[in-house]
Amino acid sequence: MPDENTPAAWTDVLAAIRFDRDGLVPAIAQQDGSGEVLMMAWMNRDAVVETLATRRVCYWSRSRQGLWRKGESSGQVQRLVDFRVDCDGDTLLVIVDQKGVACHTGRRSCFYRAERNGALATVQDVEIPPETLYGSAGPAHG
Repeated sequence: MPDENTPAAWTDVLAAIRFDRDGLVPAIAQQDGSGEVLMMAWMNRDAVVETLATRRVCYWSRSRQGLWRKGESSGQVQRLVDFRVDCDGDTLLVIVDQKGVACHTGRRSCFYRAERNGALATVQDVEIPPETLYGSAGPAHG
């Protein structure tokens, strides 16, 4: 049954999502057009509703126990292009238009390390130093 903050159209979407026992579901952010995987974060019901309502991607920060609007401290905003639920309902794919970098390390993607000859190698350089993104407060990632 939808509440006053949930449009009836999203009732089916929310019902299809299998949130875990903590009320969370993993959400993978992928760049529209290129298909580049940018990051993985968690969403709860409120983050899903806010994302769908505002078209600005919102996650749940497990460390801060609160909603985390991507780009709120760094300015590196994700605008929602498409919202997809996988076949089991236990993972979300948010296709986004990422402004700037997605990773709190200042790299385009959080997946900047790759296996090379049995070791991890950095395959993406820092584009924006974290201190430029966040100042002395440090990153506000989830």
